Amino acid sequence: MTKMPALLIASSSRGRKKARWFFRAALSVCMMFVSNACQKTGSAIQPALQVFVTDVIQKDVPLYSTAVGTTVGFVNAQIRPQVKGFLVKQTYKDGDFVKAGQLLFQIDDREYKADLDKALGNLAQQEAILKKNQLDVARLTPLQARGAASKEELDDAVQATLASEAQVQTAKAAVETARLNLGWTKVESPIDGIAEIATVQVGDLVNPSALLTTVSQVDPIKVTFPISEQEYLQFADRVKEHAEKGRGKDEPDLEMILADGSTYKYPGRFYVTNRQVDLQTGTIQVQGVFPNPENILRPGLYAKVRAATKVRRGALLVPQRAVQETQGEYQVAVVGPDDTVSLRKVKPGDQVENLWILDEGVQRGERVVTEGLQKVKDGMKVKPQVAPTSSPSPSAPEADEGTPRPATPSPVS
Repeated sequence: MTKMPALLIASSSRGRKKARWFFRAALSVCMMFVSNACQKTGSAIQPALQVFVTDVIQKDVPLYSTAVGTTVGFVNAQIRPQVKGFLVKQTYKDGDFVKAGQLLFQIDDREYKADLDKALGNLAQQEAILKKNQLDVARLTPLQARGAASKEELDDAVQATLASEAQVQTAKAAVETARLNLGWTKVESPIDGIAEIATVQVGDLVNPSALLTTVSQVDPIKVTFPISEQEYLQFADRVKEHAEKGRGKDEPDLEMILADGSTYKYPGRFYVTNRQVDLQTGTIQVQGVFPNPENILRPGLYAKVRAATKVRRGALLVPQRAVQETQGEYQVAVVGPDDTVSLRKVKPGDQVENLWILDEGVQRGERVVTEGLQKVKDGMKVKPQVAPTSSPSPSAPEADEGTPRPATPSPVS
């Protein structure tokens, strides 16, 4: 009798434990289903990703060729003395704009004045001798005709006169040389331009091998830059035509971008091509000419030169930021009419300012993602917003609006 209650109690205890275990298991399963349901509910109400898009536009665009060069004075005159002497005066201020014929330096001229006086004295002496000999000829000629003087005496007088004429010519040349040397003690500028800082100072002994300063004509100013021989051959016929006939009506202007990134306000023009290709670099030097009325540009400045060498007709354009590169492949995210993203491979061409020409992969009027490109995936639904106005839009000029004139080859690379 005492064993039965104990068995009943043990059985009851095991039943309660099983009941608690089943309850806990059921509760866990319910919580799992509730959690999954909540997650699905959250996914269902998650908003679509917002991206900025812009339309692919199509228009004619000029394609620019660029080259990096250096500004050069149109004429660079090295000022050197023609005579030896001590420098006694500098008559211009370093860096001044000087005129042709303006005195720049004065060399001590006392020695050259003395040489001129000596040459003038010798000339006078030779002229006096010539005059005497001429008188002798005039006197002996009638006497010889009457037999009062011998023919030999007359011949000697004539020869002496001829020799005296030669001596006079020599003396005159010496006077001219002395006068030139005296004049060369005044060193003048041969051109209008900007004079650089003098390389000598008052008191220096200078000679014809000494460089005193350099004067550069800077209005107009030249820009020298290299182009490849392949591009030269491409433009050779028109370069020849330019050399023979001058600038053509359809020849493009040159633009100059300075070291601070600004574009020089005056357009330039092609000037000349050098006579040969550099064998080491495979390039040929070309020069363009730019107006410089304010004398702002100086020789030696960095200058990037560009010109519209051709026009791309009907080019498809997108912003550069709409193109993504991955392991050498390029793609864009196209947003369809149903706002679904389609990732497409594209073939990019030339860059035009902040736009990129796409040769393959898109059509005119399609929408491409410009911001948020890294977050989108193929087939994703998005919420497109119009990109800022700096991006291309369908209102951009079409083929015949503002089409650049046909470009003749401008030798820039």
